[in-house]
Amino acid sequence: MRYVMKGGNPLAGEVTISGAKNAALGILAAAIMSDETVIIENLPDVRDVAVMLEAFREIGVLVDRSERHRVKINAANIFTACADNPSIKKIRAGYYLLGALLGKYRHAEVSMPGGCNIGNRPIDQHLKGFRMLGAVHENNNSRVILDAKELKGAHIFLDMASVGATINLMLAAVLAKGNTTIENAAKEPHIVDVANMLNSMGAKIKGAGMDTIRITGVERLHGTEYAIIPDQIEAGTFMMAAAVTRGDVTVRPIIPTHMDAISAKLMEMGCEIIEQGDSIRVVGRPALYSCNVKTQPYPGFPTDMQPQMGVALSLAEGVGTITESIFENRFKYVDELSKMGADTEVKGSVAIFKSSGPLKAAELVAPDLRAGAALVLAGLAAEGVTVLDGVDYVLRGYEDFDEKLRGLGAEIILTDSEEDVAQSKLRIG
Repeated sequence: MRYVMKGGNPLAGEVTISGAKNAALGILAAAIMSDETVIIENLPDVRDVAVMLEAFREIGVLVDRSERHRVKINAANIFTACADNPSIKKIRAGYYLLGALLGKYRHAEVSMPGGCNIGNRPIDQHLKGFRMLGAVHENNNSRVILDAKELKGAHIFLDMASVGATINLMLAAVLAKGNTTIENAAKEPHIVDVANMLNSMGAKIKGAGMDTIRITGVERLHGTEYAIIPDQIEAGTFMMAAAVTRGDVTVRPIIPTHMDAISAKLMEMGCEIIEQGDSIRVVGRPALYSCNVKTQPYPGFPTDMQPQMGVALSLAEGVGTITESIFENRFKYVDELSKMGADTEVKGSVAIFKSSGPLKAAELVAPDLRAGAALVLAGLAAEGVTVLDGVDYVLRGYEDFDEKLRGLGAEIILTDSEEDVAQSKLRIG
């Protein structure tokens, strides 16, 4: 799959933000921990969600997705705690089935996590926490196996504020005996959303969104109906799209406090930010100004917005830098920007962006999910017609990305063959 896009149009209008992908995957895992029916609303229609639901079906979960953004799940008749189908290997968040199945059945076998190759992403903190809860870990190269006679609450200190480990340990601990404390917990909005979902099922979790999370184990979880929060990263991507195309875009619905770090940097670069209720309007300016950015755990600047910021800095006046402190392999997109004439250089964990004038159209390849979205923004800001290969990455995490962009005035077409690419170039060139 490829995107063919013509740059030069300032994006303008209002865009509707979907449910948060990162929250949805943890919430889906939580849903199978009850034997009663769970209904999830505002579910994003992205490939990672489809893969997770298919993995559910293969272990006996009843999945009713009669509506695009709503799913009804009943996990009363799961027949195996082994989720090792090929599709689950494609997504990173498949590892949430470890915590969910271990908590419910005291046993879990899950394929080793996949996802984007953006650096070293070990699950040692997950396994450390599971061991402290009473599980025994076995490695067989292709999957992770956990087994426990019983799970007992424990005091767990994470060596790093890992989002995945925090969610996974919450999932397991809610059905453990006694009290669990997770210190140095991650604080991202989707962690709070998963905790709220679990609490609506009868869990007893306090402190989600803070350094220390306290959990009192319960015997069982019941059914619930729950709506997922808006996607912080999708909203940030469209905010950045307004900036790089010198447009005027309103994103809705959002939770404004989730966007503070992104809004602050866009204002520093000269954009106008207008917050009103559940929306943010971003007005781009003829000139962007460089700034320095360091990715940090929430509430700092999110690593998932780093490539999009890199595109903005490549178009800004002056010299700007991005220091990547989360994933060491997240600057692959910089080589693609160089094909477009960007003056960029990577030195270890720091990328340097210098003024280089307008970007030029090029043939590009998306190296991962967020970098792929960022290169779409680069193509929409560039002179001429850009073709982006590797669009499957983008489809993993953005619902109707090209359709939403067209609604803002972008010239972009999703294609699936060489002939379609040629025809699309003629149509928009």
